[in-house]
Amino acid sequence: MHASSPTPTGELPAVDAGPSTSAPEPAATTRVTPIIAVLVVSAFVMILNETLLSVALPVLMEDLSITAVTAQWLSTGFMLTMAVVIPTTGFLMTRLSVRSVFLLAMSLFLAGTALAVLAPSFPVLLGARVIQAAGTAMVLPLLMTTVLALVPLRSRGLVMGLVGVVISAAPALGPTISGAILARGSWHHLFVMMLPIIVVALVIGLLFIRNYTEPRAVRLDVLSVVLSAIGFGGVIYALASISAIVDGHARLVPLLAAAAGLLALAVFAARQVRMRARGQEPLLDLRPLTVRTYLVSLLVILLCFATMLGTVVALPLYMTGALGMSTLAVGLTMLPGAAASGLLGPLVGALYDRVGPLPLVLPGAALMALVSWASMLLLDGDATQGMVIALNVPLGIGMSMVMTPLMALSLGALPKELYGHGSAILNTLQQLAGALGTAVFIALLTLGAAVAAESGAGAELAQASGATWAFVAGGVMCSIAALLATTLRRPQAA
Repeated sequence: MHASSPTPTGELPAVDAGPSTSAPEPAATTRVTPIIAVLVVSAFVMILNETLLSVALPVLMEDLSITAVTAQWLSTGFMLTMAVVIPTTGFLMTRLSVRSVFLLAMSLFLAGTALAVLAPSFPVLLGARVIQAAGTAMVLPLLMTTVLALVPLRSRGLVMGLVGVVISAAPALGPTISGAILARGSWHHLFVMMLPIIVVALVIGLLFIRNYTEPRAVRLDVLSVVLSAIGFGGVIYALASISAIVDGHARLVPLLAAAAGLLALAVFAARQVRMRARGQEPLLDLRPLTVRTYLVSLLVILLCFATMLGTVVALPLYMTGALGMSTLAVGLTMLPGAAASGLLGPLVGALYDRVGPLPLVLPGAALMALVSWASMLLLDGDATQGMVIALNVPLGIGMSMVMTPLMALSLGALPKELYGHGSAILNTLQQLAGALGTAVFIALLTLGAAVAAESGAGAELAQASGATWAFVAGGVMCSIAALLATTLRRPQAA
């Protein structure tokens, strides 16, 4: 009944959009829809979880009797684990079936979430976050690879719009949901909220996801895993410690971590190229970086994602410190921007299928740059909640216009056998970009506030002054992204 299958590549078989498949296409669509849906929902909850604790850190510091530096490890440890695990996902999706990868990822996240619900102390909660991050790291590349392999080209932009909701809207929604829950419950309830969603997604996934791959017995290069862990882990640790470096406290360890990380990454990259040249299977195939469309798209994504995540972290600090807003008010203020980004994702994806990347990405990056520069000028000690919302909504719209088309464009420019590795590179570097954006925004906010305080400004005014420094970073990064976006074109093959 089936045509002869091609040589196994470890990827999901693509649904052919050609005329020859016009008859069975409805059946294929029926099969693919629940798979994509359950992966989107799972990834949304997992990425939401990444920023869920940003508003809860003061509560955790008081409840667990920890300092701000210690509490920050709940986010830093999450990003470190993601950066270490994601480079191995290309290998995992080649070695294991899709069903096995899904089961492993969801089981890890479920176990970590259950442990967090019961966590009596900081070390247990940190361990729970690490387990959650390991599961999250597997789901994102699995989702992107599944979309590229199973969704016909003419519908890919629309479906990538849903993925864009996960990447851009979920982190922005974290503070809103966290603020609403903390207004009525404890930080434990943040994790209780996720448990039933993950359990239902796991059950539905097991019902519909089948083994669409033919796993290959490839060898795991342990040395590459070690180099990757040292490289990405060292760089993210150094980025998370930028504030300490700027303040002059504990500079030696972060600087040594940065040097060791960069050296390990250089050796890691050289080893991957050498293994490919020898006909061996690298842990992370770097050939996607030689595809110009992929590389430029990747750079624009990283610059805009760093700005978005930095803003999501800096704005609550500004609103509580400079404007004296409550946790709940901060969460509600962040909601319209996240909603705008999420609701526009599928629409932007459908437009991408019709008009291509440039008419969407260039205005989107330019809008984000404009909002960042405007925030520098307008968000001072006298700004209102309405002003913050008025600036945050177009930032979310711009992020949606950038993220959705470029995910489809970047990965769609690759040959099928590189989907998994291209997705792994994109998701790994997104963690670095998120760490960079968060670290730079917080460091500039802290430094600006300190300078203003030394000049005699009060606490609220100093915090507002620091926020203007942070928004400059977003303006610079998005301006560069807009310039890069002018060179983007839809690949000729598409």
